[in-house]
Amino acid sequence: MRKPRDYDAELKALEDKARELKTRKVQQLGELVIATGADNLTADELAGALIVLAETTDAGKREAWAKRGAAFFQGRARRSPPAPDRDHGGAQTQPGGAQPASGGTGAT
Repeated sequence: MRKPRDYDAELKALEDKARELKTRKVQQLGELVIATGADNLTADELAGALIVLAETTDAGKREAWAKRGAAFFQGRARRSPPAPDRDHGGAQTQPGGAQPASGGTGAT
């Protein structure tokens, strides 16, 4: 005879897992805001910029943003491991390097 499934327990476990994933996502987004220096913006400025990004349908702009983001993460990956005796040749991202690649304001 088969053991009956406890659907309530399975549902609770799935809900707990979903809550954990959402919490991790929120934490990682907060870390991203801080890592990029966007934590210096007001909440209104950050929300406005994100709304513009989300509403942008220009594939060229999105591709440029994706390249900048990939370069940002690659630069962070190179800096993450402690290697004081290695010379990076000045290829690290400078603190003021958060200017738009197009030279514009980024608004559409």
